[in-house]
Amino acid sequence: MAVFQTIRNLLLPFAEPEEDIVVPAPPTTYVVHPLLDKNLDEVLRLNMRCFKNGENYTKHTFAYLLNEPNALSYKIITAENQMAGFVCVLVGEDGAAHITTIGVAPEHRRRGLAEQLLAHLEQSLKAKKIGAIVLEVRVGNTTAQNLYKRCGFSVTQQISRYYNNGEDGFLMMKSLI
Repeated sequence: MAVFQTIRNLLLPFAEPEEDIVVPAPPTTYVVHPLLDKNLDEVLRLNMRCFKNGENYTKHTFAYLLNEPNALSYKIITAENQMAGFVCVLVGEDGAAHITTIGVAPEHRRRGLAEQLLAHLEQSLKAKKIGAIVLEVRVGNTTAQNLYKRCGFSVTQQISRYYNNGEDGFLMMKSLI
């Protein structure tokens, strides 16, 4: 994916990225449900809106995450049955779970949806006797880091040049026992 983006950037004229104007969604209620293979197209569209910096998952990757026996995936939906967020995790044989992606629609942000998804995920993992959760986050993404810290995660390591653009990442972890 990064190679194609690099080639695209070389071939297309430079343009300032357009600023998206986000209009908050009307107040509603939210419920967490399993994210299933039948939701593939919807989660792909939401993923593209959540991650505009080129770190988007492909259809193949989401299809894998939604069908892998060692994966758990959840969506949070509005009262109108619209997907407002998602989380995917892979459970390792070592007793740890790895959050591969979590996203919330821009118009639904700052409503505690990521916290709800993480809390639901934790309960599911505890029921499966999983002992820890790990994730990676950009060093520059202090908003996400603060969210994870509020939810009990701690930085355990800095990973040099982890992201496609060369940005470092933090490995964060939370014990569930």
